[in-house]
Amino acid sequence: MNRNLERIYNVLPVGLQHLVCSAEGYRLQRTRFSHNFAGLLRDVEARSVMAHAELTSLRDDVVDAFVSDAASGSTFYREHPAYGAIVEGQSFRAANVPILDKHTVQSHASRIARRDLHTADTAATSGSTGMGLRFPVTAEAIRHQWATWWRFRRWHGIERHEWCAYFGGRPVVPITRRRAPFWRYNLAGRQVLFSGSHLADDTWSAYAAELTRRRLTWLHGYPSLLALLASYLVEHRATLGYDVRWVTTSAENLLPAQADLIERAFGVRPRQHYGMAEGAANASECPLGCLHVDEDFAYVEFIPSESRAGCRIVGTNVTNRAFPLVRYDVGDIAQVSGRTCECGRPGRIVDAIDGRREDYVVLPNGAMVGRLDHIFKDQVRVREAQIYQPDLTRVVIRVVRAPEFASQDEQALVRAARTWLGHELAIEIDHVDALPRTSSGKLRFVVSDLSVAHIEPLPLALASS
Repeated sequence: MNRNLERIYNVLPVGLQHLVCSAEGYRLQRTRFSHNFAGLLRDVEARSVMAHAELTSLRDDVVDAFVSDAASGSTFYREHPAYGAIVEGQSFRAANVPILDKHTVQSHASRIARRDLHTADTAATSGSTGMGLRFPVTAEAIRHQWATWWRFRRWHGIERHEWCAYFGGRPVVPITRRRAPFWRYNLAGRQVLFSGSHLADDTWSAYAAELTRRRLTWLHGYPSLLALLASYLVEHRATLGYDVRWVTTSAENLLPAQADLIERAFGVRPRQHYGMAEGAANASECPLGCLHVDEDFAYVEFIPSESRAGCRIVGTNVTNRAFPLVRYDVGDIAQVSGRTCECGRPGRIVDAIDGRREDYVVLPNGAMVGRLDHIFKDQVRVREAQIYQPDLTRVVIRVVRAPEFASQDEQALVRAARTWLGHELAIEIDHVDALPRTSSGKLRFVVSDLSVAHIEPLPLALASS
């Protein structure tokens, strides 16, 4: 929504805002689910029972055709020397072409984009690194992405007619509003859109009351927002008064401490799918709790990281011919072990997504430390927290505390931080009323003023010690 439309929307009566949200929901329904979407979903679901070798063979054929098409149709790839052999008809070999970083993609977006294809929409990344990106998307790519996401949901028994309580970053409620309702209805999409900007000490009970009134059994959204609401329920020993059947998360990395808190408050373990607007990688959690790579959606490579424990996620977005990304470093780090899942579904298993490169604290010796949510595992009187690193000498832990938070909690927090960060960094605690979020409403767990790209990588042995 551009700023002029946003200003008009913000002064509309609440009833008309519901209508606007429903109208936009209707547009999205037509974009995402038209042209025999049911048939596409059946085809996508049928691949859930394919043997892994059969599925990867299909994937390899698809990526070979996709890269050949990109090499002939996109100015960027056609003029890139690494793709000369592909233009001449040779098969794609990942090792023969370079990995694209986000800066390169942003700088050459107009040359990567195809001008000879009809596009249905324009997508955008939130730009958590300060490098936002807008790019064209074909109708086929949009439907394929949503079919893959609905396959994940149907694995867990969620059907498309189910009403959803959505907790995300959409600015559906004017930020200046001080009284309920802090939600808007999308009737076309069967959603109650809860504001992510108004959840606080004096409003959480209104959120809970609306959930109870409508008995919404499916909650979906950012883990940070769902965990925040869960923290209020647990703190006040409150319940919704009915059984929540599903909690699903996306857009942010679901931290183990958040999952535990959500399960404690709502009585059900959250399930996550991992994806992104660029469509370069996707993974879905099965009912047994394993995160399966959706091999039929994107060509995903796990490249061992030189400076961090784990693998860089590098993907090729084989469904979006309008903006082909070949070997695109999505900026996330994954833990993979090669284990299999007893559910029988194909797809490599991702043990954990450690998050963006920005989700790391850098020690004075250059080592990078991730998975820092362990610091808050036993901090029951911390509602939300964020780690801010202004330089290589200190970190600041920003804390939104419950009223019972005391000095001994602060001391325990510092001790826990020392366990993971050592004693070379100064550790400060900053008590805040709310944590800053990105323009899309996401909460970044680690905020750093350091330029990670300019830190000299350590040898693997030292970085993991």
